[in-house]
Amino acid sequence: MIIINVKEGESLDKALKRFKKKFEKTGVLRELRSRQAFEKKSVTRRTVVKNAIYKQGLNLDTTA
Repeated sequence: MIIINVKEGESLDKALKRFKKKFEKTGVLRELRSRQAFEKKSVTRRTVVKNAIYKQGLNLDTTA
């Protein structure tokens, strides 16, 4: 359960923004989406490798 303490004088928008940030950090939504459809381990591994290659390519571009 996520608890957000609203400070006195704080707008509801700011409190809602903090809640959304905390909620995203927990990864509940990501987990829910991944459980909606079964994915084979080989496919999961392939996507992890693909993402790693992509991130490595981004790192090479910034250093050069």
